Amino acid sequence: MNSDDQSIGKRIREIRVARKLSVTAAAGLAGISQSYLSMIERGQRAVTKRDLLENIANALRVSPMELAGKPYPATDNSSGELMAAMAEVADTLMGWRVGDVPDDVRQRPWEEVTGDLHVLTHRLRPNADYEGQAAMLPTLIPELLAAARGRSREAALLGLVNAYKAAASLARDVGVVGLTMLGAERIRETAEELGDPGMVGYAVYQRADMLSGTDRRRQYRLATTAAENEHARVETRGMAHLTAALSSAVQGDASLATTHLAEATDLAERVEADASPWMQTYFGRTNVRIWQVCIEIELGHGAKAAEIADDWHPTGIASSRQAMFWLDISRALSTERHRHQRGLAALLRAEKLAPQLTRNNAFAREIVTTTLNHARRDAGGRELRGLAYRMGVDAGK
Repeated sequence: MNSDDQSIGKRIREIRVARKLSVTAAAGLAGISQSYLSMIERGQRAVTKRDLLENIANALRVSPMELAGKPYPATDNSSGELMAAMAEVADTLMGWRVGDVPDDVRQRPWEEVTGDLHVLTHRLRPNADYEGQAAMLPTLIPELLAAARGRSREAALLGLVNAYKAAASLARDVGVVGLTMLGAERIRETAEELGDPGMVGYAVYQRADMLSGTDRRRQYRLATTAAENEHARVETRGMAHLTAALSSAVQGDASLATTHLAEATDLAERVEADASPWMQTYFGRTNVRIWQVCIEIELGHGAKAAEIADDWHPTGIASSRQAMFWLDISRALSTERHRHQRGLAALLRAEKLAPQLTRNNAFAREIVTTTLNHARRDAGGRELRGLAYRMGVDAGK
């Protein structure tokens, strides 16, 4: 097996050939040049932008997740256990709706349930501990459903919102098709059961966020609906503006992206904490700047995004959010070969902050695979091969 066996480019070629599309036809449908698509297929250029991945996926009539190769094959016992646990998470989301009472749930004291909920929301999710979340959710969700029928109804329902959010985000990150939007639907059901207009607005934002690359136009409409909800908290509206900004950037609308980013920046000034802990949104000035880096890259301003890292590093926010900043910086640096070492350093920094998130990130894996194709014995070869090994990407000889 060669190191590009798991690359996005190789999957693009396999699907294109199966569709009986020429390189010229597929490139035209994706809105790129024939030579650029050929380089991607040969592993000479990495796919590191959402719009490129999604445009090629649309041209080939597949989902972006299929091109990214998710879910990735298990590379060790730990990752194997994660995917096995995800099957239990899926059974839990599909087996019970909000309002159902699981008849075989083991009823623990409420204090123990809230203790697990605290671990989920304050340790496992902020650190992007996928294995820990997948192991906890199949037990925690039924317990919260049962508690929602008792004296702790409101607290249990709020807990369910957090648990369903964790399940939806986890499914999106590891690539379990269909489960992400089911989790978003469960968030909506719970918010409506609470009867809180602000939480209903939050559920709309969550649905927009979870749509990701599935339908950017629909994502934008939902995000703007949440941003304009007068009942929603400032954190919800701010995060919805950031989602709308990213959606606009991926669709190539720099003006709309800039407008929504400015709205989010203004709202961040109204949040007392620099990274609000409410519902683990972490909305505030630091998070807005992290999103700005991502948005600049999607708009094609990689150099501008990379410059931010020269003068500013995020602190005081969840390690998963810090890791996403460094993943994006790596994307910005990876487009130029003379900056590959800095890009690798950013990737390693992201991995140290959130190893499971980094190793399951499609763009990180694409950068590693393509860089291996370019230079196997450069100064950073040992570190690069080590990262490839931990990702389950074949580093070759």
